[in-house]
Amino acid sequence: MDQVEIFKALSNKTRLQILNWLKEPEANFPEQKEHAGYDNGVCVGQIQVKAGLTQSTVSEYLSVLQRAGLLKSTRVGQWTYYQRNEETFELLSKMVQSEI
Repeated sequence: MDQVEIFKALSNKTRLQILNWLKEPEANFPEQKEHAGYDNGVCVGQIQVKAGLTQSTVSEYLSVLQRAGLLKSTRVGQWTYYQRNEETFELLSKMVQSEI
């Protein structure tokens, strides 16, 4: 776990918002249920619509979060789905409690 990369990823309001949305995908992305459910996460297109940003911006934000280990992605056909990596959040919480 690269602490600096994690804190860099968390230093952007929209990226924080995306992480918060993905914490409760059923509540924040109800349209996803109709298309593919939540087993693989939330489709990047759904995240882009909710964020109200261009797809390239949202894709970059998701990449930053994934490189930091905060998100996992699953590719299904032409679609990419994202979900929080809860293991990283647990490690981060323990690190903050013990080191900071």
